[in-house]
Formats: sequence, structure tokens, C-alpha cells
Amino acid sequence: MAGGASGKRDFLRVSDLDRSELLALLERAAEWKILGPKGPRPLAGKTLGLVFEKASTRTRVSFGVACYQLGAYEMMLSPRDMQLGRGEPIRDTARVLSRYLDALVVRTFEHSKVEEMARHATVPVVNALTDTSHPCQLLGDLLTVAERFGQDRLARGDLLVAWVGDGNNVANSWLEASAVLGFQLRVACPPGYGPDADLLRRAGDRVRLLGDPAEAARGAHVLNTDVWASMGQEGEAEARRKAFRGYTLDRKLLACADPRAIVLHCLPAHRGEEIEEEVLEGSQSAVFDEAENRLHAQKALLEFLLAPR
Repeated sequence: MAGGASGKRDFLRVSDLDRSELLALLERAAEWKILGPKGPRPLAGKTLGLVFEKASTRTRVSFGVACYQLGAYEMMLSPRDMQLGRGEPIRDTARVLSRYLDALVVRTFEHSKVEEMARHATVPVVNALTDTSHPCQLLGDLLTVAERFGQDRLARGDLLVAWVGDGNNVANSWLEASAVLGFQLRVACPPGYGPDADLLRRAGDRVRLLGDPAEAARGAHVLNTDVWASMGQEGEAEARRKAFRGYTLDRKLLACADPRAIVLHCLPAHRGEEIEEEVLEGSQSAVFDEAENRLHAQKALLEFLLAPR
């Protein structure tokens, strides 16, 4: 995990955790899920700043509830609340907020912004989403996979995950998770819409980039997708609908997967576009467990960063 001169730890990418740390964090997240809201308060007396330049439902609420249940106070900071919105340099904001707060949870556009925040902050910085990475989503996703198939199988790399659709920030984070844990990942994207090329190169032979969704789904234990046009890409929506024709996660595609396969989607979903209504609401969907698991995984993450056991 990234760290500065002060020895603090940041979580900007999945690969900031090594294999043993990631598996231990998932085990602790499962414990927090059992403990529920009446568990211990290891962050009592701490204050976290949530710096959100992008709109959010799940990330905003799950981090807010996580702070409350861990005993911390959270302060929501949007650009209109801060001098960042009037052009104050990120480095100045990071240094000042570090004097007041115990950690920063940042949701922004360019990944370089969260990296700069982490570089100058003297408290832990958590990436709550950038255009190229969404590591907190992956913690919830991996917890869901471990619940359904067993953490031992996840630890052994004895699972096949398929991603169908846009090679976006969540897809990039799946690439990193594959590299850390060693499971096989097949990614099916239209030409020109694949994941980060550098991450793909570094993933090695664990990851296959394909053009055929059915080939990616064949025998998969986990079928994963996301919206075709993410925040900031609304102007491309119509062109993307045309490019992604045939990449809908529907019942036909699900039939290609392992009979026990689960379906994941980080939400919000556009039913009838990237995912069929019957699949999202079907018996193999783990989507709403996945959404809940953001809370438990982020409690484990905040504890890991601020109150290591």
C-alpha cells in the first residue's frame, strides 16, 4: 500500500494491498458483517473528510454509515464547500485538511488528482472512485465472491471471472485484483473500449481480452458488467449504444456460464442496455448483496488504515 514519509498508508488502487493484506481485509469485512452496527468503535474520536467531486449514492452512504458505526465523525466536502472549487491547488488543500482530519476519502475524475492528494496529505487517502480506478468497489465485489464460493477458492485462484462491456474503471480494478489474487479473468469489450493497456500488459496470462461476450462467459463463475456510458461520458451515450450492441448481459449469455454462476453489477443499472431486467432481478443475481458489502468492506478498510489490530 502506498505510503509517505510519515509512514501513513493510502489506498488508491487494489494493487496497493498485497495478497495477504487483501485476504485478511476480506476476512475482517466478513466479521464486520456479522458484528453489524453494534460492533466495536475502533475509530472513536477520529474525523474523516469525504471530498466528492462526483455524484454518488452507494459510495457516499456506505462510507457515511461506516464512519458512524466505527465511531468516527464524517464531514462531507463538495467543491462548492471548498476553495478547490475556486482554484486552490490540490497540494495546499491536502496539507491543510491533514491538519484537521484523520483521513481523506476522495471521489474525483482524473486519477492524477487523488494521487496528488495522497502525495501531499500526511493522513491516509482513500480512492472512492476515479475515471481509471474504483478499488473500494472491488473490495465489496470480492467479499461477495468469497461469500458465494468460499474464501479458500478465491485465495487459490480457483475461479473464473468474466467482464462484459466497457473496459472502465471497475474493469481496470478487476485486472488488478486478478494480478494480486491470481484468478482467471476474461474481458469482452468492443474494439476501442478495452481496459487500460498498461494494466492489461502487466496482468499477464491471467487475463484474456476478447471480442466475443459468449466466449468470455463460457464456464465463468462470476459474470460482471457496468453501464456503457459512465459519469462524464453522457455525450457519448448514443454512439456507445451502437458500439456495445450484442454486449448485454442477458439470459442467453448467463446460460453460457457455470450453472452456479453469480451476476455482479456495481449499480446504477440501465435495465435493457448493459443488463437484462430478468438477469438483474433473477435468482443468480448477487447485485444487492454486492451493494451492501461495500459497507462491510469499507469498515474493514478504514480500520486497517486508521486502527490496525
